[in-house]
Amino acid sequence: MPARAGNSVAGGDVARQTVALIPQAAEDLQHLQDRTGLSKTDLVNRAVSLYEFINTQLKEGRDLLIRDNEAEETQVIRLM
Repeated sequence: MPARAGNSVAGGDVARQTVALIPQAAEDLQHLQDRTGLSKTDLVNRAVSLYEFINTQLKEGRDLLIRDNEAEETQVIRLM
């Protein structure tokens, strides 16, 4: 759905979108909401921004790493 005139949040306009989530993604979103207390809108906004950042970094030839400090192991994360 296109952005509607007059819809705004602090600092900017709002583009309203409708998305269909697969059951696992809907469940994960609910778990995140329960755990963080953030709204679904906030969580989706953060997820999209995080994916954009990660995608840009990977396209620039950088690696995405996860460090397990307890096991002292580092793993490269690959997104398909």
